[in-house]
Amino acid sequence: MKILIIEDDHSLLENTKTQFEKAGFGVDCASTSEEGLSLLEINEYDSIVLDINLPDGNGFEVCEKVRKHENTTPIIIMTARDAVSDRIKGLNLGADDYVLKPVDSQELIARVKAQIRRNSKKPLPVLRIGDLEIDTQARRVVRAGVTIELPSKEFAVLELLARHSDEVVTRSMLMEHIWGSDFETFSNVVDVYIRNLRRKIDVMGRKKLIHTIRGGGYSLSEKRL
Repeated sequence: MKILIIEDDHSLLENTKTQFEKAGFGVDCASTSEEGLSLLEINEYDSIVLDINLPDGNGFEVCEKVRKHENTTPIIIMTARDAVSDRIKGLNLGADDYVLKPVDSQELIARVKAQIRRNSKKPLPVLRIGDLEIDTQARRVVRAGVTIELPSKEFAVLELLARHSDEVVTRSMLMEHIWGSDFETFSNVVDVYIRNLRRKIDVMGRKKLIHTIRGGGYSLSEKRL
């Protein structure tokens, strides 16, 4: 899952980003309306966390522009403005939720997950590839009845591969989705995560599910040899 946070308070932005990454999200950040809208033009997100007070406008305008482009990505407004009129305005412009600062990071993550579930096109959160089951809600991985413990980043890599099962997922797609707009910094780290996943998922005696596609990337598939 990947989210966009639009917030001009640098300290709050970095802290919120860190907490979401610990929860297994890929995170892009913007500190202005213009930067946020630019990122929305070139990326797809599972959710948007949006501040109202921004240096070059306000979150209401961003919310309105997003909805005018028929973008249905869940929007959670996060602000210190507690007037009922502001809440009504945000919801009327298309926001899905409205939380007041200071907000507990775990509550915010739970609210984002709830909105993503409501907006999801997949009715079931469990992804199955052969005898591999990935419960995206409980963040649990089971192969042939055996539970496999994965750190958050490894789970995020596996989930993206599973959501594109039988397809080729490029290294750039993985890096951009998991590590966000700073993915250039992690040029070789995908190989490390794939190697760790293979060691845990493709255990001895089990059919190989994680495949390297030469010149392309990786594929999670029961059909490939």
